[in-house]
Amino acid sequence: QLQLVESGGGSVEPGESLRLSCVMSGLALDKPTIGWFRQAPGKEREGVSCITHSDGASFGGIAYTDSVKGRFTISRDNAKNTVYLQMNNLKPEDAAVYTCNANGLVWGQGIQVTVSS
Repeated sequence: QLQLVESGGGSVEPGESLRLSCVMSGLALDKPTIGWFRQAPGKEREGVSCITHSDGASFGGIAYTDSVKGRFTISRDNAKNTVYLQMNNLKPEDAAVYTCNANGLVWGQGIQVTVSS
């Protein structure tokens, strides 16, 4: 059974950076699309970014929600079964619990990101 484990969260000041990791383990879904979602207190969960499978012959499709374009970068290392979310120039409104998801079916446990001065 596929499991997802996030890491890399924490507390930073506005303008700083964090890199989240989502490590896949167990019986893997075939070439899963991985999405990052976030949910702030009192708000609905929103999709932040997603990346489809890529290999040496093709480049994975990538998408971002408008509010993070130009600041966040999603990438994947298939050899490490890991998807990263590099978050630069973090803003207070980015603070939330971030969770990764595989193919819309499997969720990680979530990790807290706090942005405050």
